Amino acid sequence: MFPEYRELITRLKTEDTHFARLFDKHNQLDQQIKNMEERILSATHEEIETLKKEKLKLKDELYTLLKARAS
Repeated sequence: MFPEYRELITRLKTEDTHFARLFDKHNQLDQQIKNMEERILSATHEEIETLKKEKLKLKDELYTLLKARAS
Protein backbone atom coordinates (compact mmCIF):
# COMPACT_ATOMS: atom_id res chain seq x y z
CA MET A 1 0.00 0.00 0.00
CA PHE A 2 1.39 3.38 -1.12
CA PRO A 3 4.93 2.30 -2.09
CA GLU A 4 5.83 5.92 -2.82
CA TYR A 5 5.38 6.66 0.90
CA ARG A 6 7.18 3.58 2.25
CA GLU A 7 9.77 5.52 4.28
CA LEU A 8 7.19 7.95 5.63
CA ILE A 9 4.88 5.08 6.62
CA THR A 10 7.70 3.40 8.51
CA ARG A 11 8.45 6.63 10.36
CA LEU A 12 4.82 7.46 11.13
CA LYS A 13 4.12 3.97 12.49
CA THR A 14 6.62 4.70 15.25
CA GLU A 15 6.06 8.45 15.74
CA ASP A 16 2.28 8.84 15.34
CA THR A 17 0.05 6.58 17.45
CA HIS A 18 -3.10 7.60 15.55
CA PHE A 19 -1.52 6.69 12.23
CA ALA A 20 -0.20 3.41 13.66
CA ARG A 21 -3.67 2.46 14.95
CA LEU A 22 -5.27 3.20 11.58
CA PHE A 23 -2.55 1.28 9.75
CA ASP A 24 -2.89 -1.75 12.05
CA LYS A 25 -6.69 -1.71 11.76
CA HIS A 26 -6.42 -1.59 7.95
CA ASN A 27 -4.10 -4.60 7.95
CA GLN A 28 -6.35 -6.47 10.38
CA LEU A 29 -9.38 -5.88 8.16
CA ASP A 30 -7.40 -6.95 5.10
CA GLN A 31 -6.54 -10.28 6.72
CA GLN A 32 -10.08 -10.77 8.00
CA ILE A 33 -11.50 -10.16 4.51
CA LYS A 34 -9.01 -12.61 2.97
CA ASN A 35 -9.97 -15.25 5.55
CA MET A 36 -13.65 -14.73 4.80
CA GLU A 37 -13.14 -14.89 1.05
CA GLU A 38 -11.11 -18.08 1.41
CA ARG A 39 -13.87 -19.54 3.62
CA ILE A 40 -11.55 -19.81 6.62
CA LEU A 41 -14.06 -17.61 8.44
CA SER A 42 -17.78 -17.78 7.85
CA ALA A 43 -19.35 -14.62 6.43
CA THR A 44 -22.06 -13.45 4.10
CA HIS A 45 -21.34 -11.48 0.96
CA GLU A 46 -22.85 -8.41 2.64
CA GLU A 47 -20.57 -8.74 5.67
CA ILE A 48 -17.52 -8.94 3.43
CA GLU A 49 -18.65 -5.90 1.43
CA THR A 50 -19.20 -3.92 4.64
CA LEU A 51 -15.67 -4.72 5.80
CA LYS A 52 -14.26 -3.79 2.39
CA LYS A 53 -15.94 -0.38 2.63
CA GLU A 54 -14.55 0.14 6.12
CA LYS A 55 -11.08 -0.85 4.89
CA LEU A 56 -11.33 1.58 1.98
CA LYS A 57 -12.34 4.37 4.36
CA LEU A 58 -9.27 3.65 6.48
CA LYS A 59 -7.08 3.64 3.38
CA ASP A 60 -8.44 7.05 2.41
CA GLU A 61 -7.71 8.36 5.91
CA LEU A 62 -4.18 6.98 5.79
CA TYR A 63 -3.58 8.55 2.38
CA THR A 64 -4.83 11.92 3.61
CA LEU A 65 -2.45 11.76 6.58
CA LEU A 66 0.45 10.74 4.34
CA LYS A 67 -0.16 13.56 1.88
CA ALA A 68 -0.33 16.08 4.70
CA ARG A 69 2.88 14.88 6.30
CA ALA A 70 4.77 14.59 3.00
CA SER A 71 4.28 18.28 2.22
